[in-house]
Amino acid sequence: MAVTDSDQVLRVNPIACHAHGLCAELLPELVDLDEWGYPVLAGGVRGTVPAPLVPQAKAAVAACPTLALRLTYPGRVS
Repeated sequence: MAVTDSDQVLRVNPIACHAHGLCAELLPELVDLDEWGYPVLAGGVRGTVPAPLVPQAKAAVAACPTLALRLTYPGRVS
């Protein structure tokens, strides 16, 4: 089965996050910040990324200074 961009899931590691807020600036459609500045994803700790938002999600992952964001594929070991 072929894996497509629409199969990607955004995950946040709350332990690694230092609340810089770049993810919410780059991907406001999927990431909100709580009252302390930590990310809250639309789907909880992980959220499916709609295909049109994959480029922004990749930019948010790349911009995270603590590497607390990851894009993964369901069913794959990551």
